[in-house]
Amino acid sequence: MSSILTNNGAMVALQTLKNINNDLGKAQALISTGKAVGSAKDNSAVWAISKVMESDVQGFKAISSSLSLGESTVAVARQASETVTDLLTKMKDKIVASQGANVDRAKIQLDIEAMRNQITSVVGAAQFNGLNLLSNTSKTAGTSTVEVLSSLDRSGSGVTVSNITVNKEDLGTAAATVVGGTVAVSTAAATLNATQTASLTVVAPTAAATVYSIGIAATDADSSKFVAANYTTGATSPDAQKIMYVSRVGDTAADVAKGLAKAYAIYAAEKGLDTDALNVTANGNALAISSTMTDATDTMAVRIDNLTTPTSVTIGGGLSELSKFDVTTDAGARSALAAIEFSIQTAIDSAASFGSVEGRIEIQSNFVNKLTDALKSGIGTLVDANMEEASARLQALQVQQQLGVQSLSIANQAPQSILSLFR
Repeated sequence: MSSILTNNGAMVALQTLKNINNDLGKAQALISTGKAVGSAKDNSAVWAISKVMESDVQGFKAISSSLSLGESTVAVARQASETVTDLLTKMKDKIVASQGANVDRAKIQLDIEAMRNQITSVVGAAQFNGLNLLSNTSKTAGTSTVEVLSSLDRSGSGVTVSNITVNKEDLGTAAATVVGGTVAVSTAAATLNATQTASLTVVAPTAAATVYSIGIAATDADSSKFVAANYTTGATSPDAQKIMYVSRVGDTAADVAKGLAKAYAIYAAEKGLDTDALNVTANGNALAISSTMTDATDTMAVRIDNLTTPTSVTIGGGLSELSKFDVTTDAGARSALAAIEFSIQTAIDSAASFGSVEGRIEIQSNFVNKLTDALKSGIGTLVDANMEEASARLQALQVQQQLGVQSLSIANQAPQSILSLFR
C-alpha cells in the first residue's frame, strides 16, 4: 500500500544516513585528535587508566628535573673535593721538605698558608644554587644530609616517593673552639700495665657539638722506659682540649672514635711521644690502646672524657688542623706531617663519597627518562588512534554517506508516483 502520509522507505533511509553521519563525525574527531579514546564516554576504563599514567608522567618529569639539579650539586662538590685533594698533595710536598734542618722554613710556611687559603676559597665557592655540600658544622638536627627526589612509587595502597640521600662532607679549615666547661666523669677508662692492650668503647653523641677528649695519666716507676710527665695530660678544661673532638650532626660512635684517634696521632707527633709507649687507634666504635713499655709498675691510664656545660662551642671544619700548621719549628713540622696524611685521606674520602652518589644519581636519571618514554608509549597504545585504519574507515563512511543521501533522495521521490493514479 502506498501512502502520502507515511514514507517508510524515507524513514529507513533517513535513519541510516543519521547513523552514517554519526560514525563519520566520530571518524573525523578521531583523525583530528589522533586519539581513539579522547574522553571518558569513548571507553571509561581505558580513559581512567590513561589519565593515571599521564599524571605519573608529569610526576616523573618533575623528578627528572630534581635529579638533574641534584647531580649538578653533587658534581660541584666532587670536583671541589678533587681540587682540595690535589692542593693537599702539593702541601704535603712542602711539609716533607720542612722536615730538613737546612731549609728556609719561613718561606715554606708562606707557601703552606697560601695553599690553605686557596683550599678555603675552593670550599667556600663549591655551592650550587646556594647549597654547599662541603660544609657540615651546623648544630641543627637534619642538616647533615640532603635528600634528592629520585622516584615515584605507585602501589595498591597509594603513591609514595623515594629519595637518594647525599651525606654532607666537611672540608672547612676553621678550627674548633671550645671555651670553658667542666670535665665530666669519664665515659670509658682503662689502665695499661702488664696487659699492654685494652679497648675503650665510645658512647655515641646524642646531639651535635658534644665535646670528647682523651685524658692520659702515666706512671714510670724506674724513669727508664718513658717520661710519665710527657704523656700525662691533666684533668682541667684546658687539658681536655689538648686531644679533643667536637661531634657534628649525624656523627656515630665510629666517627667520634676516628676523630679522637686522629687528634691523638697529631698530638703525639707534635709532642714527640713514642707510639711504643702509647698508641691509640680507632677500631669501629671503640679506641684500641696499646703499649709495649708498660709493666706491673709502669702504667698508662687512658680515659675518654666529655666536656660538659661549655660556655661556647664552635664545631671545626674537617680540615681544621690546617689552621694549626706551623712548620717553622721542629714540633710544628712533625705535627703537620702527621696531620696532612689525615687531611688527604679526608679529602679523598669526600671525593669518593660524592663520586659514588653522583654515579647513582646519573643511573637513576637515565632510568627515569627511559621509564617516562615507556609510560608515554603505553599510554599511546591504549588511547592513540590507528591512523591507517582511520583513513580507510573515513573513506568508507564518505562513500556510505553519498549512497545514503542518494537513497534518501530516491525514497523521497516515491510519493510522486501516486500522482499517476489520478491522471
